[in-house]
Parts: sequence; structure tokens; C-alpha cells
Amino acid sequence: MGRWVDDWAQLGRCATDDPDALFVPGKDQRTAKLVCRGCPVVAECLADALDNRTEFGVWGGMTERERRALLRRHPDVDSWKSLFAQAKEAELPAVAAG
Repeated sequence: MGRWVDDWAQLGRCATDDPDALFVPGKDQRTAKLVCRGCPVVAECLADALDNRTEFGVWGGMTERERRALLRRHPDVDSWKSLFAQAKEAELPAVAAG
């Protein structure tokens, strides 16, 4: 899984794609989400969108509706970045032992 990346935007699978492809309505969002599969910085992207309450587009493999639902279910999370970074770092020993 790797370490947390603060400057993640240039490392995303979508970095070389048409950015408008991630800002589509309705069922087209399912197709847009496929870009996120296997992305090395999907957690960083999602954390950024959640922490900044990004309203539009697919970020970190989630639509705006999915992100709103997640935020409603977890109003106690102050920093998604910290939460995801801790989880990512916790997985390192298991991956290294492999």
C-alpha cells in the first residue's frame, strides 16, 4: 500500500486524463469511478475531498453523493487525512513481512 503522499495530485491515474471526465452527471459517474481503481493515491484523493467538503466530481473513487453519505455517517471525524494516513501506515509492517 505504501506511505502517505502529501503532494499526491500528479501521481493519480487521472493526472493525464481529461479532468472533465470526472465531473459527469448521473450514471456516467460509474464509468468515471473506474479511473480510480488501482490508483496509487486513491486514499489521499478521497481524504482531500472529504476534508475540504468537495461538492462536485468523482474523487478517491467516490461520487459527491457517496461522500456526503460518508460524512453524515461519520460526523466525528475531524481529519480524514489523519485517519487514512494512520491506516495506511499501520498496514506497512504486514505488507513488508509479506
